[in-house]
Amino acid sequence: MSLFGTGALGRVVRSGVDRRRVQTVVIAVATMMAAASAVVAGSLMVASAAPFDKAFKEQQGSHITAQFDSAKTSAAQLARTGKLPGVAASAGPYPSTAVRPVDRSGFQLPTLTLVGRSGPDGAVDRVDLKAGRWAREPGEIVLDASFEGPAIGIGTPMKTSNAEDAPTLSIVGFAVSASRTADAWAAPAQVDALGSKGDPVSSQMLYRFDSASTKQQILAHRKMLATSVGSGALLGTQSWLDTKRAADQGAAATVPFMMAFGSLGIVMSVIIVSSVISGAVGTSLRRIGILKAIGFTPREVVRAYVAQALIPAVVGIALGVVLGNLLAVPLVSDTESVYGGVSLSVAWWVDVAVPAAALVVVELAALIPALRAGRLRTVEAIAVGRAPRTGRGQWAHRAMGMLPLPRPVTYGLATPFTRPVRTLAMLLAVAFGTVAATFAVGLTSSLNAIGTSQDPENRAAVTVTTTKAIEVAPPPPPPVGGDAGDPPPVENSAGGTSKKPKAADPAKVRSVITSQPGTESYYGKAQTEVAVAGVSGSIQASLYEGDSRPGSYEMLSGHWITGKGQVVVPSRFLERTSTKLGDTVRVTYEKETANLRIVGESFDTSGSRLEIHADMAAFTLAEPSTFLVETKSGVSADEYAQKVAAVVQPLGGDATTGSESGQDGVILIMAAMAVLLTLMLIIVAGLGVLNSVALDTRERIHDLGVCKAIGMSPRQILSLVLASVAVIGVIGGLLGVPAGYALHHVVMPVMGRAVGTSLPSLVLDVYGPSQLLLLGLGGVVIAMLGALIPAGWAAKARTATALRTE
Repeated sequence: MSLFGTGALGRVVRSGVDRRRVQTVVIAVATMMAAASAVVAGSLMVASAAPFDKAFKEQQGSHITAQFDSAKTSAAQLARTGKLPGVAASAGPYPSTAVRPVDRSGFQLPTLTLVGRSGPDGAVDRVDLKAGRWAREPGEIVLDASFEGPAIGIGTPMKTSNAEDAPTLSIVGFAVSASRTADAWAAPAQVDALGSKGDPVSSQMLYRFDSASTKQQILAHRKMLATSVGSGALLGTQSWLDTKRAADQGAAATVPFMMAFGSLGIVMSVIIVSSVISGAVGTSLRRIGILKAIGFTPREVVRAYVAQALIPAVVGIALGVVLGNLLAVPLVSDTESVYGGVSLSVAWWVDVAVPAAALVVVELAALIPALRAGRLRTVEAIAVGRAPRTGRGQWAHRAMGMLPLPRPVTYGLATPFTRPVRTLAMLLAVAFGTVAATFAVGLTSSLNAIGTSQDPENRAAVTVTTTKAIEVAPPPPPPVGGDAGDPPPVENSAGGTSKKPKAADPAKVRSVITSQPGTESYYGKAQTEVAVAGVSGSIQASLYEGDSRPGSYEMLSGHWITGKGQVVVPSRFLERTSTKLGDTVRVTYEKETANLRIVGESFDTSGSRLEIHADMAAFTLAEPSTFLVETKSGVSADEYAQKVAAVVQPLGGDATTGSESGQDGVILIMAAMAVLLTLMLIIVAGLGVLNSVALDTRERIHDLGVCKAIGMSPRQILSLVLASVAVIGVIGGLLGVPAGYALHHVVMPVMGRAVGTSLPSLVLDVYGPSQLLLLGLGGVVIAMLGALIPAGWAAKARTATALRTE
C-alpha cells in the first residue's frame, strides 16, 4: 500500500487536503521557502569548495611560495632549506622578476610575476599546460591561461615593458598553476637577461610541508625559513590557504547569510507544519472518532494526517528546488572553474539531498500531532468534538475584564489563553518573521555601508583629472587614402577603438587648483599597478600625494598614511604575505623599488585582487592622475568645477563634481536576495497566523453568533478577533528583534572572514533606536495582517448561520 493510501484511506486523505485549503497553501509555501534557501546554501557551499581542492591536489600545489633576496642568499643555501624539518618536498630556486608587458597594439597588460622554469613539472607545483608548449629558449614566454583571448594567442609577440629597448617575447603556451606561483614563465636564462637590464630579480622557492592546514602552522614554517637563511633574505611568502580563500570567495561570502535564512526557513516549516496538523487534529476530533468507529485503525489515522501534510509539502518542495536553482544562478555564475573552463552549477546531489531531507523534516513535524489523533479513544473523540475543555482560560477572561477597555477588546485579549499550544505556534511564527525582518534590515544596511566605505573618492566635492573621459564608439570604416601619419588606434574592451588621450601636466593642474580662491584642501592620487616581493601577480596600488586623510579607507588597526615610506594594506595582504603591522615589504613600481613599512590595516572588500595604499613620495616616477578637492564653506561645487574645467580642459584635463557611484553587483544581488527571502518568511509567518486564527474562528463561530445576537456590531467582532493576536504580535516583536540583532552580529563577521577581512563598527553598528522600535512593531503588523482575513469573515458571518454552527 502506498504512503498516501488507496481506497477509503486515499479518499480521506484527498478530502482532508481539499477541505483544508488554507492549511494546504500554508504548508506548501513554508516548505517552498525552506527548500529554496537550502538549495541555494548547498550550491554555494559546493561552489566555494571546488574546483581549487582537486586542482591543488593533482598539481602537488605549493603550501608556501617564498621569495628570497638573491644578493643575501645563495642557491646552495636555498636548496638546503628543502631539507629542513617538516618539509615534505621543495622546488627551486627559480629566478623571478616583475614585468608589465605591452602587446602589439600598444595595450599594456597588468604587472606579471615572471618565473624562470625549465619545465612545467617538478616536485612542487606541477604546472598544467593547457595549450602550446613550454618555453625552452630565450625570446619565449608561457602565460597564465586567464590571459588567453582573441588578441592574445599562441605566437603573439609582446614586449616586456613600454621601454624602447625592451625585449620582445613570443607566446608559446598557456598554463595554469593552482598555487598561483606565477603569472608567466620563461626559460631561466631569459629571466636572468631581464635582470641585467635593470629589472630586479629575486629567487623563488616552493615548499610542501607534512602539516600545513592551519594558519598557525604556516606561520611557524615561515619563521623557520626566515631563520634558516639569515636576516633580511626572505622578502615575502604566499600561503596556499590564502590562495584557496581567494579562489573560493566568489561564493563563500554568500554562504553564511543563505544558511541563516535557510535555518530560519526550516525552523519556520517545522513550526507551521506541526501547528497545521495539530490544528487539523484539534478541529477534527469528531471526524477522527467516526473514522475509527467505521473501522479505521490507529495506524491508518496517523498515516492519513501525515499524508495530508506530505502532499502539499511535496508540491512546495518541488517548487522550492526550482526556485533555489534560479536564485543560485547569479550567485555562482561568477565562480567559474579556471582550472577546467566549466562554469559551476547546482550539483545534482544537492537537488536530491535537499528534497529528501525536507520530506523527512515535514514527516517528523507532522508525526507528533498525528500520533495524538491515532491514540484518541473513539467514544471520547465523538463525545468531545471540537469544543475546548470547559473552563480553560476563564482566569484570563476575568483578569482581562478588569482592564479599562471595551469588552470586545478584553474578550479578544483573553482568547489566546484558551488554546495555549496554538498560541505558542502563532507566537513562534511571528517571532521568526520578526527575526527575519530585523536580520534583513541589518544585512542590507551593512551591505550599503560596505559599498559606501569602498568608494572614498566620492566624498570629495570636486574631482580634477589630468585626462578627459572619452566615450567608446565602434570603429568607423577606414577612410580611403587615410593619413598614414595618424597614430595607430588602440583596441578597447568594448570592441571599439580610440586614440590615446592627451594628458595634462600634473604640475599645471595642481597650480590651477591652488590658485582657485574656493579651494579648502586637496590631495593627489594615482591608480597604478605594482609588484610586491613574495606575491605573484600584479597588485593594484593607490599612491597619494599630500594629506589624503579625507579619502582614507575605514581602518581595522593602525593608522592611515601620514608620511613617506608608509603603506596601508588590507587584511588579506597581511594573511597572504604572513606579515603584520610594523613589517617592511618590498614594492616595485616601474623600475623603482622601495621598502615600505606597514602602518595600517584597511577595510577592503575589493575581491581576490589585492590593493595597497602608499605615499607617492616613495616613487619618483609616479605622478598623480587625479586630484580630489574640498571646497570652502559656501562655495558651490558645481561652479568651482566649471571654473577649473574651463582652465584644465585645454590642457587635456577635466573637472567634475563628486557623485554617488552605483553599488557593486554582488552587493546588489545579495541585498535583493535578502529582501526576497525575508518577504517569503514574513508571508509564511502571516499565513501561519492566518491558519491559526481561521481555525480558532471556526471553532468559536457559535460563540461569535451569540455575541452578535446580544448586540455586538461587525466592527466590534472585527476588533475582537484582531485583539486576540495583538499581544502575540507584541511579544513576538519583543522576542524577534533581539534575536535578529544577535543573528546579524553573528553572521556578518562570518561573512567578513569568508572574504578575508574583519568588519569595522561602521558595518556592524547599523541599527538605530527608532529602527529597532519600528521593527518591534513589525511583529504586531505581521500578526494583524495574518488575522485580518478570518476577522473579516467572522464580522460578515450572519448571526443565524453562526448560531446554527456547532
